[in-house]
Amino acid sequence: MGPSITTTIKLPNATTPGATIPAIGLGTWQSPAEQVTDAVAYALSEAGYLHIDCALAYENEKAVKEGLKKSGVKREDIFITSKVWSTYLERVEECVDKILENLGIDYIDLLLIHWPIALNPNGNHPLFPTTPDGKFDIDHNHDLSKTWKAFEDVQKKGKTKHIGVSNFSEYTLLKILPTATIKPAVNQIELHPYLPQWKLLKYLESEGIVPQAYSPLGSTNSPILKDDVIVELAQKYGAEPAQIVIGWFGRSQSHFVPSFTKSMAKNIIVLPKSVTPSRILTNSKPANLSAEDIAKIDALSDNPEKAKRFIKPPWGVKVGFEDWDLA
Repeated sequence: MGPSITTTIKLPNATTPGATIPAIGLGTWQSPAEQVTDAVAYALSEAGYLHIDCALAYENEKAVKEGLKKSGVKREDIFITSKVWSTYLERVEECVDKILENLGIDYIDLLLIHWPIALNPNGNHPLFPTTPDGKFDIDHNHDLSKTWKAFEDVQKKGKTKHIGVSNFSEYTLLKILPTATIKPAVNQIELHPYLPQWKLLKYLESEGIVPQAYSPLGSTNSPILKDDVIVELAQKYGAEPAQIVIGWFGRSQSHFVPSFTKSMAKNIIVLPKSVTPSRILTNSKPANLSAEDIAKIDALSDNPEKAKRFIKPPWGVKVGFEDWDLA
């Protein structure tokens, strides 16, 4: 059975036993502030979403706040994910307090390190400082393990229920795991049929870290929704291509296989983004694909002409993903 808007996924590393997270959430990255309020309100009150993904760096959290209010849905019924930006990795609690104020809430459900890259907190821009040659102003001496310790501290203070990371490879996870007293609950990464990241998924599974997929349909003007296999399956199931792709993130019939295979249960949180009500609703109703059809989508990334990462900031430092060392 595929994921649904009411499906939840267990968080093995949560400090609260049995904690879960809604499997489908509304992404708000690149959503204009003037549109995100109505999108959030519609998703929560009309489409049945209970999970909203946001971030300080998206610069639209105050509009998200208005959407939360407008929805009329109780705060305790909504799972909110947000992220600490790279210029705040040495000022984690300050960033958390700013997020709480922006969203008008008392706690965050899931707090993530947005990128494993520290930017100069005293640079020429509060979020995106650059050097005179136009490159990112990187703090090369930053210790990620100290940032993670600060995450553990804000969780203990009750400002967030769960902590995790985003855009972390095995290479960068190993910068925090050896000294962590609380393991990351989640790793939010770019994940879609053209970038399934099988090796990283296997590693995350071994560490009890739940993957969270951003850009699950690909980025703007992505070819994924026009892929012949996706279109053919959409016709077969009488569904939209997006419903096929989101359905791919669900469980196949072989999900009880103990060893990791491409066709096993992925147990991945999916964060499709849209500000269009019809698409928000469509994305909440993924197709229930057969194991055979999931395998067809699994095979798409085997084609080197299709395998692609869409989100690749030119950090200029090692991030450790197989397809991206130095950018």
